[in-house]
Amino acid sequence: MEKVFASSSDDMAKACLVDSAEINFIATARQRFRTGDMQPVRILIVDDSAVIRKLLGDLLASDPEIVVAGTAGNGSQALTRIPEVKPDLITLDIEMPGMDGLETLVEIRKLYPRLPVIMFSALTERGGTATLDALARGASDYVTKPSHREAPERSYERVQEELLRKIKSLCAARQPRPVAMPVPVLVSGLSARPQGRIDVVAIGASTGGPNALTELIPEFPADFPVPIVIVQHMPPLFTRLLAERLNALARLEVQEGKAGQRLQPGQVWIAPGGHHMTVARKGAEFVVGLNHDPQENSCRPAVDVLFRSVAQTYGANVLAVILTGMGTDGTRGSAAIREAGGEVIVQDEASSVVWGMPGSIVAAGLADRIYPLAGIGPEVVRRVSARRALTAAAHP
Repeated sequence: MEKVFASSSDDMAKACLVDSAEINFIATARQRFRTGDMQPVRILIVDDSAVIRKLLGDLLASDPEIVVAGTAGNGSQALTRIPEVKPDLITLDIEMPGMDGLETLVEIRKLYPRLPVIMFSALTERGGTATLDALARGASDYVTKPSHREAPERSYERVQEELLRKIKSLCAARQPRPVAMPVPVLVSGLSARPQGRIDVVAIGASTGGPNALTELIPEFPADFPVPIVIVQHMPPLFTRLLAERLNALARLEVQEGKAGQRLQPGQVWIAPGGHHMTVARKGAEFVVGLNHDPQENSCRPAVDVLFRSVAQTYGANVLAVILTGMGTDGTRGSAAIREAGGEVIVQDEASSVVWGMPGSIVAAGLADRIYPLAGIGPEVVRRVSARRALTAAAHP
């Protein structure tokens, strides 16, 4: 972490060129697979529908680095098959007769606490609620089933792309992980920058994010003096359900973003699935904006879009937080925040489900500090309170 910036343009170049940890893994895995040094990732498909089991098998069979090691038609069969086929990852349907997906997941976690599990859920209110319940019970991630709202061919392509990407990211742990850095870690050269008043906290998260947010957001006190804006990679409906769940747990008001809403202290806004969320200045106020611009980093909402927006609108008065997640979304946006004079802190590898987004920012030299998840909430509160107190004292 001995990186010191030479110039703002250097920062942006580093941010645009950096590859995340799991992208490096995937490239390395492909080379090892070709040379015979690595076995394919073994998948156990659990679904009561024979049609879905075949569909998933066919979608996964397109990738030579993945093999369907077995299938099961219900939860009881799945628990029997796990020691037989020794999977590297399980795809698990939520709604099954008898022992359903949630009950099966609980049993899997008792016996195999580190075995990755991807839930296969319907894009419905019931499916969204069950998915959040599954994530809270230890599911690693989820993929939504083909929907009648999508063209069939596009729907299957989406499921295939999401499954392959998430399987490879979650199974990156089969590679030896780098030695964990002590936390918190200060990145050299950044502490000397002027530290100004913080007027907004912007958070980005993906895989593992709902649970991380469930732990983080309740840490903020009811009198937290600035608004919080969040991008969590999730589809429509799921983001509203997440906002409602967080609102029930938090001392702050948590809502899904609505165009034109004024940002106020003590409020938390989560970007709605299918929309990019921005922040704009309107006179003396700051308001939420939503758009359907093209995906960035294969995401909408995208962290980069929100982060660029707050950098442009708030300038140096931004504290950005990157939580667990796959990919590199947030890296370019973090570069924009740093260039504007703001700060970026990230979750550490040990407490992340996938250290893709945070690791990408660390690799780019854009992280001011790295904290375990349990330390992020108190640190955000400390920074916001201390900076605002200093500013108030300097301008009585």
